[in-house]
Amino acid sequence: MAAAWIPVLWLGVGLLLLPEPAGCEGAVPIAITCFTRGLDIRKEKADVLCPGGCPLEEFSVFGNIVYASVSSICGAAVHRGVISNSGGPVRIYSLPGRENYSSVVANGIQSQTLSRWSASFTVTKGKSGAQEATGQAVSTAHPPAGKRLKKTPNKKAGNKDCKADIAFLIDGSFNIGQRRFNLQKNFVGKVALMLGIGTEGPHVGLVQASEHPKIEFYLNNFTSAKDVLFAIKEVGFRGGNSNTGKALKHTAQKFFTADTGVRKGIPKVVVVFIDGWPSDDIEEAGIVAREFGVNVFIVSVAKPIPEELGMVQDVAFVDKAVCRNNGFFSYHMPNWFGTTKYVKPLVQKLCTHEQMMCSKTCYNSVNIAFLIDGSSSVGDSNFRLMLEFVSNIAKTFEISDIGAKIAAVQFTYDQRTEFSFTDYSTKENVLAVIRNIRYMSGGTATGDAISFTVRNVFGPMRDSPNKNFLVIVTDGQSYDDVRGPAAAAHDAGITIFSVGVAWAPLDDLRDMASKPKESHAFFTREFTGLEPIVSDVIRGICRDFLESQQ
Repeated sequence: MAAAWIPVLWLGVGLLLLPEPAGCEGAVPIAITCFTRGLDIRKEKADVLCPGGCPLEEFSVFGNIVYASVSSICGAAVHRGVISNSGGPVRIYSLPGRENYSSVVANGIQSQTLSRWSASFTVTKGKSGAQEATGQAVSTAHPPAGKRLKKTPNKKAGNKDCKADIAFLIDGSFNIGQRRFNLQKNFVGKVALMLGIGTEGPHVGLVQASEHPKIEFYLNNFTSAKDVLFAIKEVGFRGGNSNTGKALKHTAQKFFTADTGVRKGIPKVVVVFIDGWPSDDIEEAGIVAREFGVNVFIVSVAKPIPEELGMVQDVAFVDKAVCRNNGFFSYHMPNWFGTTKYVKPLVQKLCTHEQMMCSKTCYNSVNIAFLIDGSSSVGDSNFRLMLEFVSNIAKTFEISDIGAKIAAVQFTYDQRTEFSFTDYSTKENVLAVIRNIRYMSGGTATGDAISFTVRNVFGPMRDSPNKNFLVIVTDGQSYDDVRGPAAAAHDAGITIFSVGVAWAPLDDLRDMASKPKESHAFFTREFTGLEPIVSDVIRGICRDFLESQQ
């Protein structure tokens, strides 16, 4: 009798025609657990029975319609709409591996992206059977001869003493070649295993540097060492130039996001493996990584010999890329053979949190007070433009109880603290309060306002680890002296940016600004000219912060 075929829609490809399993009518489905994966079922097609009440948030699902075999079968079935969370029969079909498993939200489950996997499966509605499934582990599939399939464990906590979000940036260029590429993967796997990966320990991901960088998997794709090792094994060699700088910049900017699993308050780390030397500029990428709060480690292998130095764009590339040029962030291995002895020392570095000096950035480790001119010459509409200028600077920073802090003072002849550093600890609240500041109107006494702010706003923060900045926005000449109060603020460790509009005297702006004056004092004829100055002030704050950390 000819086999029947079941059509299954595969987005972006068309229809998959799956054979109806012959002779399966009335067969008892295999009872599985919530977390049984496709790779645990060693059949081309099988009927399984999913339990009810599985926690949706704990499902690991990769792809959409066609799922990577590392995915939970029951999770895929709920995601696909084949069953509800009440459980039920599911038919699973094994499929070849593929590239680019997509991320889709469906039926309460957010599937994850995966760049490549060696095997796949899809699911359809299964046949009902007499056996009942439970949330407990029950025999699944066929274990290898002589071995008993273990219960699928819950996600383990991991090494709680080594909390870090780590991206391994491996060399996939023609420099390293296929053989050494595989040895590199073996070494990375050993490091990952020793780290103690787990939900409350280190989380790791992998990026491959070659002609174009490729993120192989993210921090939240796998939270067990076993799955990470399997994923590393699946990574294929890409070839091309060793554009390490391009890959490092891409990793710093795109890899560490909330959506991909980065955790608040946990050090962000990139471990860069370089076989030989990079074929592009890595210094700029190192600067970008530091600005994003990423701790860069360089593991160099097979340094260039004297005859090769002429081909190296910058012989000091390691020193310019690492978080700090103090020896802690650079690591050298002579070759890829016999590397086991290098695993533990590298892991110890990655778990030494107090040495992660680049975790502090200009975006999360600054106190910024805004001193806003509310004098009569400003006018209500222009005052709104000043508040917009303040908001556009403030919203760039990571405002929180452990991060950046914002305060605002309005002044005329008098001073009014609109809010202090400790009043609001979320960006949303800070921006809302700035929008609602009421215009005072009056004279201009900028010197007194600076002294007031240093005493009443920065004074209570004298023990704060954050670097202090004061941004003064004014449109006219002060009726009092600004030089003395500004000098006292500088002596107190406060960096001042002065921003003048309309009739603000250039001499006053320069007297108030920190050195070098030309990069801390700004002027525009019109209030609409404040907008382009926003990026100048932000860059200046980041530059000054980085210099203070050297």
